[in-house]
Amino acid sequence: MELIDTSIVNVALTNISGNLGATIEDASWVITAYAIANVIIIPMTGFLAQFFGRKNYYLYSIIIFTLASIMCGNSTNLWELVFWRFIQGIGGGALLSTSQSILFDTFPVEQRGIASAMFGMGIVMGPTLGPTLGGIIIDHYAWPLIFNINIPFGILAATLTYFFVEEASHHTGTKPSIDWNGILLLMVGIGSLQYVLERGDSKDWFADEGIRIFAVAAVVSTVLFVWWELRQKEPVVNLRLLKDPNLTITTLLTFVSGFALFTSVFVYPLLLQRVLGYTPTMVGMSLLPSALASLVVMPIVGRRLQAGDSPKIFITVGFIVVMIYGWMLFKRTDINSTVDDFFLPLMVRTIGISMMAVTLTNQAVVGLAPRDIPQGVALNNMMRQLGGAFGIAIMNTFITQRFAIHRNDLVTNIVAGSQNFVERNAALVNAIGSKVTVPANAQEQAYRLLDLTVSKQAYLLTYMDAFLFSTLAVLAVFPLIALLRNKKLTDEARKAASEAAH
Repeated sequence: MELIDTSIVNVALTNISGNLGATIEDASWVITAYAIANVIIIPMTGFLAQFFGRKNYYLYSIIIFTLASIMCGNSTNLWELVFWRFIQGIGGGALLSTSQSILFDTFPVEQRGIASAMFGMGIVMGPTLGPTLGGIIIDHYAWPLIFNINIPFGILAATLTYFFVEEASHHTGTKPSIDWNGILLLMVGIGSLQYVLERGDSKDWFADEGIRIFAVAAVVSTVLFVWWELRQKEPVVNLRLLKDPNLTITTLLTFVSGFALFTSVFVYPLLLQRVLGYTPTMVGMSLLPSALASLVVMPIVGRRLQAGDSPKIFITVGFIVVMIYGWMLFKRTDINSTVDDFFLPLMVRTIGISMMAVTLTNQAVVGLAPRDIPQGVALNNMMRQLGGAFGIAIMNTFITQRFAIHRNDLVTNIVAGSQNFVERNAALVNAIGSKVTVPANAQEQAYRLLDLTVSKQAYLLTYMDAFLFSTLAVLAVFPLIALLRNKKLTDEARKAASEAAH
């Protein structure tokens, strides 16, 4: 539910802005506030779970997420909604890493492949199902249901957590000292960075004074945060874990997997809606089969990891398959494409993303002592979220620039006196003229239709470029896979972790 809420609101902004009397730009703060709260709280989850006790922290977070969902659904103005959306993001961000830590602590080391597969289902299905569920709700109900739908699931999750989730086996009950300076620097640094990524495109990036200020705040605070945390005995985020090369490389690859996951979910619906004219519900339903396929693929990957197959093989194949997905859409998409044409590429994407998500989730904690797993998990999840944020920000700017270039190229090929233009214009005028009474209106509407045709073609070329760009971004980090520990070292790390757990 937490991951569904990262994308479910995207299709509802028009309805929310109209109902609450706000502009689309202001309404986009509903998305921004949640994302900022998410990315601030995720790296702190290891510390907070230790401070409050993992079970208590998980239970409190579910309650906060559910209560905030109720308040979001009952908000009467935009800024009230934005505030509660931020609170919802604080509760939701905690669920992401804490649930993964619970799985890893519950399953023995040799069964963590299956645990990773369980967790990976949410990682892939959440952002994918968000637009589907949001489109169905917006088309048939009212926008508050987007938030109120969390209520029964939240109550059920809180009840089951209270009765069945156990405290961490390595929890000593001793509260760590609170690193207030680290928390403040983290909030300012990561929060400012997320703001820049979320709002940069709409603000024309560094042409806007606010973006420049937040960019400086992000850089300065992040540098100070790293310096401060490395000097603390009990830091809020244990950056020393990144001395483990396996964790460092895994987090970088996870960043790219987040980039690939979120940008593919971002660009594909735009293609279908802007170019092919599909409704949000139709777009969502086209994504549903591939999302459900992850329920089959991920357990298979988890079992193979559990059986001892090399994780590097799955990571390598996963990255290659994701690149094939982008290349297929780049080469095969045209103005006459239908949903059926996207079925195979989307299935290919599911296979690739599933292999990446399951294996990288598992690799992030290989060799870590049980007490360090929550921190390792939090760092890895933060990098996935930041990868998605960077990906969408970069892709937004890329789409804006490429659209302008393609539109300009197409317009320069339209010559008023050419035979093609004369024939097309005459056909449109005659078709429109048969339905309107004023001839001047027919010519004006014909020009508008020609303009829309040019824009649609420009968007098509732009989204094809976007798929190629995403493929090249994955290819750029592909060599990092070779730096991951080989099979022998991974087995040794698992053995050491197993001994530490006992």
